Amino acid sequence: MIASVRELVSDRIDVSAFETEPWDTAMLAWAHSYRVAFAAHPPTIALLATLPLTGALRTMRMYDAVVAAMVRAGWPEAEVLPTIVAVESFILGSALDAIAPADMFDPAGAEDAVPAFASAYRARSAALGATPPADAAFETGLTALLDGLRVRYESVRA
Repeated sequence: MIASVRELVSDRIDVSAFETEPWDTAMLAWAHSYRVAFAAHPPTIALLATLPLTGALRTMRMYDAVVAAMVRAGWPEAEVLPTIVAVESFILGSALDAIAPADMFDPAGAEDAVPAFASAYRARSAALGATPPADAAFETGLTALLDGLRVRYESVRA
């Protein structure tokens, strides 16, 4: 039953970019798709992130596409799964953040006690406009993560 739930969620994750795009461009598309799939089913995150893939062949094929593309790109095999897990950890946390209330960091009523935090909250709100805070945080974190992975990619290939 768990494998079937995993397959239903994983079927919504698009790996097609790994067939045609550079690894980092494909990883960006995959991360967005992955986050959307799990944000639509937040109760599955803790369950699926902590249980083996046993019986979930379609999910394993999704991972196979990602692994194969990374190895083709020159990632050492020993680096591929730790890299995928690092990216997934960020994505899954971001999927939970996507369902959090937009005002969860609002220090309303405590601004005098936490002036730096309150100021940062106001600045973020002004900068975001209509963009949901979770989306902005996801983009910031994903950009930083991919920037770091590009540096790591160059170092492990050297």
